[in-house]
Amino acid sequence: MRFTRSVLTASALAALSVGATTALAAPASAAPNTTPQKVCGSGYKTVNSAAVGSLGTVYLTYNSTNGRNCVTTIRNNPGTALDMSAWIYVPDTEAGDQDDGRFTSYAGPTYVYGKGHCVDWGGGINNVYVQVYGSNCAALKEHRVTFTR
Repeated sequence: MRFTRSVLTASALAALSVGATTALAAPASAAPNTTPQKVCGSGYKTVNSAAVGSLGTVYLTYNSTNGRNCVTTIRNNPGTALDMSAWIYVPDTEAGDQDDGRFTSYAGPTYVYGKGHCVDWGGGINNVYVQVYGSNCAALKEHRVTFTR
């Protein structure tokens, strides 16, 4: 599956907008003790994270055994299903993955092969979104954007 950054971002935001009135996926079960490792699987270590306002956190994880990154958005307070998203994109390879819908605890996991590549990633909860571009690129400085819709 090939994506471009603008298409991936636009489609993620469009899906979130539609998600306000339509459930795009079955709600995940509430799990107050959910961790990125429980969502992504064994072998994934958190390498970066970004707060989604006061609602939760988007986590970027990496598995050095298989070279894959995983992104999940986890709510601080699981409960009633809300619009949520998690996405990841590798500009060099144009590979990406996303998960969006109405969830009670977390969105994701989303996976891409990212060994040796910069990654763009992000997610949202309700109407608060965070996007991180140029992440985990050694000496390059990442760019973070948080916004409310």
